Amino acid sequence: MKRKVIFLFMLALTGLVAYAQQSLWGGQNIVSPEIHPDNTVTFRFYAPKAVKVQVSGDFLPSQKVDTPFGKADVPGAADLKEGKDGVWEYTTPEPLPSELYNYSFLVDGLKVTDPNNIYVSRDVASVFNIFIIKGNPGDLYSVNKVAHGTVSKRWYHSDALGYDRRLTVYTPAGYETNGKRYPVLYLLHGMGGDEEAWVTLGRAVQILDNLIAQGKAKPMIVVMPNGNVDQEAAPGESSLGLYKPTMQLPRTMEGTMETTFPEIIKFVEKNYRVEKKKSARAIAGLSMGGFHSMHISKAYPDMFDYIGLFSAAILPNKEVESPIYADLEGKLKTQFAKAPKLYWIAIGKTDFLYKANQEYREMLDKNHYPYVYRETDGGHIWRNWRIYLSEFVPQLFQ
Repeated sequence: MKRKVIFLFMLALTGLVAYAQQSLWGGQNIVSPEIHPDNTVTFRFYAPKAVKVQVSGDFLPSQKVDTPFGKADVPGAADLKEGKDGVWEYTTPEPLPSELYNYSFLVDGLKVTDPNNIYVSRDVASVFNIFIIKGNPGDLYSVNKVAHGTVSKRWYHSDALGYDRRLTVYTPAGYETNGKRYPVLYLLHGMGGDEEAWVTLGRAVQILDNLIAQGKAKPMIVVMPNGNVDQEAAPGESSLGLYKPTMQLPRTMEGTMETTFPEIIKFVEKNYRVEKKKSARAIAGLSMGGFHSMHISKAYPDMFDYIGLFSAAILPNKEVESPIYADLEGKLKTQFAKAPKLYWIAIGKTDFLYKANQEYREMLDKNHYPYVYRETDGGHIWRNWRIYLSEFVPQLFQ
């Protein structure tokens, strides 16, 4: 019996060692993506039994699809050509401009990530690979040899919601040792995102590190909360366990985020060395986060001197009745009477929210409220939001 137990143990151990060796050395010997000196890029995928392999990514011409809000841009697809030994290949016909790109493969219609590229990001329930073409703005999104800030995942208790919630906090290089007090940017994500979105998809840490090191931005603390009030934290990071993320969350854009937001500020100002005044606070966000930024800033007009609306979902759901959304023009009148230092609006020309933003600006113009407007190519995409953040941040706390 003893010999049998020893034999089974050795068999299990052999299996574990074999599995570990497979993890270390069992990968495909394929380079993908391969960025060439002229910035063309080759993608490769091993699929000897496949009938059709495509690559889809934001480096390809976009296609229009219908959404509940209108037409939106989605990445196009390009065919790979099968070569020897079952390796399919596609090279971009032109060099790619400097940028951070995402992509995935379609193998006989099934979407898969690139097994030869370990660098992936998650957007809601979609996972895709990323790569960076160096230059401008790619260098801004890269880790460079500069002083680096610290990223922390912090939990705070929400008395209003009745449970603990998590947020992400960036503190600039030197915060731990210099004793200084800092201004704060509260940076909000879009629908389906969470407190990890701006760090992973938005490259906020790299952007802040690089802009501060270049002397283009003031050192600041950046607080990235979870804007989904029914979530404790990002999917897989809470007591709910490992579940599939979804955009269809309860209590979305119905007033609770706005009314409970002062709890976040209270936590930050109790636990971090910050300047506790309007001129040292900024709030900005993309899409749903822009919606929240607009309504939070007007609900608390003495709280923020800098407001950024990135591709903002301007108007509330007409089916929602909340005091937060009532009397929009009256609250804006109060907010602008208190003269915020910067009210910054940015959107892409083909964004499905373009018309709503245009109508909102017309209302601001009618009332002679000052704001700065930035319009870019493209639609409702992270490429634009990274640009907006990199342009907004240098204007803060001057």
